[in-house]
Amino acid sequence: MKLSREFKTGIIVIGGILLFILGFSYLKSSPLFDDSKIFYVVYDHVGGLQTGTQVSINGFAVGKVNDIGFRDETGKLVVTFSVSKDFEFSRNSVAELFDTGIIGGKGIQIQPVFDGAPPAQGGDTLQASTRPGLTELVQQKLTPLQLKVEGAVSNADSLLINFNDLLDYDTKENLRQSIVGMNRLVTSFQSSADQLSRLLEDNGTGLDSSLKNIDRITANFARISDTLADAGLGQAVANLESTLASLDALMARMESGDGSLGKLMKDEDLYNNLEASSRQLELLLQDFRLNPKRYVNVSVFGKKQKEYTVPENDPADQNQPE
Repeated sequence: MKLSREFKTGIIVIGGILLFILGFSYLKSSPLFDDSKIFYVVYDHVGGLQTGTQVSINGFAVGKVNDIGFRDETGKLVVTFSVSKDFEFSRNSVAELFDTGIIGGKGIQIQPVFDGAPPAQGGDTLQASTRPGLTELVQQKLTPLQLKVEGAVSNADSLLINFNDLLDYDTKENLRQSIVGMNRLVTSFQSSADQLSRLLEDNGTGLDSSLKNIDRITANFARISDTLADAGLGQAVANLESTLASLDALMARMESGDGSLGKLMKDEDLYNNLEASSRQLELLLQDFRLNPKRYVNVSVFGKKQKEYTVPENDPADQNQPE
């Protein structure tokens, strides 16, 4: 059977139209014979979301983004995406916009909710949410740090300005002189250290001998200490302490007026009596020396003794208290 030219031309035209429709559908990322359910979600900002981006549930691709367009004059964006009819979830599920990678790219993942509510049907508008990306999180963390760093830099700048204001020419010159003086001092310390090192090197033998002498002296002291310990020095010291304690107790009794010595020290009447007795004894002895006849009367051959007459200016009468 021979086909006519017109028939062949019609087949070619129809095939071209079909190829055009298939290619257009491929470019739009929407299959020609697709029975997936269409859903809508409204975002304030899509962050570079593109058509053809996969839509996933728990990390598994179940659809893709079909179209993105403005909703109204508010500037909000309506994202149209399709999900395979094999997946059922509640109409309360959330379509979350998230970063697909570190270097950029946005995707949509459905957070399915199984709360017993009616299942989502094609044409429903799901709730929208946006999860901050890595860049946004870093920016949120770095912004306060940036403000603190800027404040610290500003304070440091102000401090340096004030410090420069304080450091006038005279102050700077004084600081230079102080630094020069410190360098001289360090140099002097270094010279002293060198001299001390040379001194130690030159007198090393003498120092060793001195240290050995000190060791011998220490050993001698140790032997003397052992000798004193063996000689009962500790017992002697203990006896001396006991004697001193007894002497302290005796002195305390005397101070308080106990005993004969204490009364002699504290009793004024006893002292006055002793003083009066001593004076009377002294007068008696003086009177006995000056007037022995008053006390000793010797009679020779039975001669009658003369009566004793008190002489004038008798010391006993003169020394008696009034």
